[in-house]
Amino acid sequence: MSDVPEVRHPVVTPIRVIITVCLVAPFVAMLWVGSYAKTDPTFIGIPFFYWYQMLWVLISTALTMTAYQLWQREQRARKSGNTSGGAQK
Repeated sequence: MSDVPEVRHPVVTPIRVIITVCLVAPFVAMLWVGSYAKTDPTFIGIPFFYWYQMLWVLISTALTMTAYQLWQREQRARKSGNTSGGAQK
């Protein structure tokens, strides 16, 4: 047996909460159909229903990339032993 104590990291961290919000937001926006089931306002002749969904494709991409970057940063911090999620001092 080893005398080195095992480092236990918290399961729920502020970074993980932000990651969850980034990944859940597009689902909530698309499942709340009543918020965008209309034709006005139009954008360059495209009804709101369609351009709103296409805008969420771009937003979802940005949020997923952000979540991935945050996840990578947190994993690097955990491997280095830093539990704050930021750079070590």
